Amino acid sequence: MGLLKGTWSFLRYHVVGKTPEKFNDFIDERLKQYAFSSLARENLEKNTGWTSLENVLDTDFTYAKYKCGEHLIFCLRSDRRPIPPSLLKLKILEAEKKKLAEGDKKKLYRHEREEIKERLQLELQTKALNVPSFYELCWSPEKNSLIFGSLSPKVREEFEKYFKESFQLTVLPFLPWESTPAEEKKATTTAAADRDLVNQHLAKSDATTKPTFWGREFLTWLWFKSEERGGIVMVPGKYEVEIIFLQRLVLASGDGEYAETVVCQGLHSDMKEAREALRQGKKIKEARLSLTNDANKWEFTFKADYFQYQSLKLPATTDSEDDPDREGQNMERIYLIEAVSETMDRLFAAFSQLRLSPQWDNEELPRMAKWLSQ
Repeated sequence: MGLLKGTWSFLRYHVVGKTPEKFNDFIDERLKQYAFSSLARENLEKNTGWTSLENVLDTDFTYAKYKCGEHLIFCLRSDRRPIPPSLLKLKILEAEKKKLAEGDKKKLYRHEREEIKERLQLELQTKALNVPSFYELCWSPEKNSLIFGSLSPKVREEFEKYFKESFQLTVLPFLPWESTPAEEKKATTTAAADRDLVNQHLAKSDATTKPTFWGREFLTWLWFKSEERGGIVMVPGKYEVEIIFLQRLVLASGDGEYAETVVCQGLHSDMKEAREALRQGKKIKEARLSLTNDANKWEFTFKADYFQYQSLKLPATTDSEDDPDREGQNMERIYLIEAVSETMDRLFAAFSQLRLSPQWDNEELPRMAKWLSQ
């Protein structure tokens, strides 16, 4: 389980909507009401529900501890009964052949073929084994934010719908260049204030509004800043971090069918192909990063288009299942996950303010051009 142990891939959401006054009772009731049920009909292709994070077999939350400090942590379980397409096709051909022989026909009507297909799908689903998948989430009601442990568009869509059905609240993907919901703007945290400041700058901008523009431009700039001072980058708030781009970069220009992509792998100092791609106008859309702040070091693949984190490796922590202070360990990991994402948010805030100021054209672009020419 990546949230509490090992590496983790995730993206972040805003939680939008009015929460009930007796929120704790509401959450407890809704979690149990929409918990995973193993008693679902056998002919269902998919079965979805909430489970405990530390004990996925605890689907009624009798013993589940889903509260961790100010956070709520639990799992979305999704069971599927996959039917191999080739097997279904073979069974349909066999059934159609048999029906033609029985009725002495040369051709079946369309509704007959559809009936055969539906019947065989149900038969195969009742015989197929469940394939369970578990997706962790960490929800901070106080900050109206949520972290979800999957980058798959299909899984995300399923989660967003089921979350809204369960809690009558909407989740919107977090993108630092988009406007924050009204609820988020009421927050008083420094990170929220930074995001509001970013949005004020972006609202005044006539720059491109393509969804991929800001993330790729930011990550490309971050590579330049990393090399400018030997990996040391200033973060707003007057502290420094070390950011090293590791052995894999993905650069791209355009979107969809017109996209051109270059994947560069090798030693950091020898990525000549990546520099050439930048000179040709491509931007970095994905990179493996090492981020160090004081004694803490994170390593992760950053997907710039949607500010996603893949295979995040956290700084070393005390991790023992026998430790009686298990909740303290969990809170420490959650803190470290939030710390690295907040650092990236602050870096983006610094970039966006610079990108939309006269200093960008007058000072930053000439330095970047000189760096590329080296």
